[in-house]
Amino acid sequence: MAAKHNISLDDLLEGALMEPARKRARIRLVDSIQSKEGVELSGGDIHTEEGRLIEAFSFYYARLVICASEDERLLARWAQAEATRAEHLLIRDSQNVLNIANTYISVLEQSQPGRSAQRGMIGTDIQSLRQSQDGLEWKLGLADFIEVCPRITGNRWRLPNCDIDSGIVRLHNEQKYSSTAKLARLLREHIKSDVEREGIAKMAEVTTDLAVRLAEPVGMVRNLLAQKTSDAIALVGAEEDDWPPCMRKAVADLSAGVNVNHFGRLFLASMASTLALPQESCVEFFRGAPDFDQGTTSYQVAHVYQHGYTPSGCGKLKVNHNCPVLPGDDRLCDQPWLDHPLKYIRATQRRKQRQQQAQAPKDPVEETPNEARV
Repeated sequence: MAAKHNISLDDLLEGALMEPARKRARIRLVDSIQSKEGVELSGGDIHTEEGRLIEAFSFYYARLVICASEDERLLARWAQAEATRAEHLLIRDSQNVLNIANTYISVLEQSQPGRSAQRGMIGTDIQSLRQSQDGLEWKLGLADFIEVCPRITGNRWRLPNCDIDSGIVRLHNEQKYSSTAKLARLLREHIKSDVEREGIAKMAEVTTDLAVRLAEPVGMVRNLLAQKTSDAIALVGAEEDDWPPCMRKAVADLSAGVNVNHFGRLFLASMASTLALPQESCVEFFRGAPDFDQGTTSYQVAHVYQHGYTPSGCGKLKVNHNCPVLPGDDRLCDQPWLDHPLKYIRATQRRKQRQQQAQAPKDPVEETPNEARV
């Protein structure tokens, strides 16, 4: 399309022809930070050449902005939003979902319930079957399934709850969750990984000149992300300065759409429980997570609160890659006696208390009246 319409990088950055694409790109970037549903589906009409230009080049302009930011948190959040948009499109796009799936999944079957399956491998066409009232049913290889399912929350994605036969996982239709929707959910994780991987590679190619030319939109998305993180932290009504860096980092990452690992999530929930934060506030910490589900998160947080989990110490946090501090980053963390995040909070609170006492006005000494000095 760039060759056909003679579109250069300069045109994309500043040309009049690409102004609609740049406007659409800004919407995509704002949605990636502010919307829980990912990038909105409505954009240019892709059935027209102009609409295809807007959608295609708005994606590339947005990627330029994200890469120029050199912020992997922004990249993760944008990749998640674009992948979520792709998931919604694939659920509706019965003509292309098979082709997209075959680029990511090595063993894929498409069948009607009750009929023999047709199997296809990468690079081979799979015969399209007429969709019945119950809908098409998809099956995929066990290796393809377990490559992605650990990144998705929900009992239906756990292997003991899956229908597996001879190394094939059946994505059966449910009343409110079709087999195609399940396939699209798996593909979303592949797409997100691809977008992130390409973005990280492109970050290294951003020149100083390009970064300067993209300074305005980069500043916009950075400010939006900072505001989003501040809003998430303010939900609990606690002072952020009292929190250890590991807790602040977990909250900031989740707010930015970073997929914090299971150990980090359990640590954050147990810290919130120990600090007696409301369960609703703890659930809000996870709302920005790529796989957030209100019901699942509420249940898991309630379980942590009910059983009184003890937050892990610094040693385990480091082993599980949940300690963001290097020697010299935080003077308090460098103390040899500080081996647990709760000690960090106690130390900061004691320090604040001493500062308040030092700044408090002293009561004036009551002088004895002259008549009493005899």
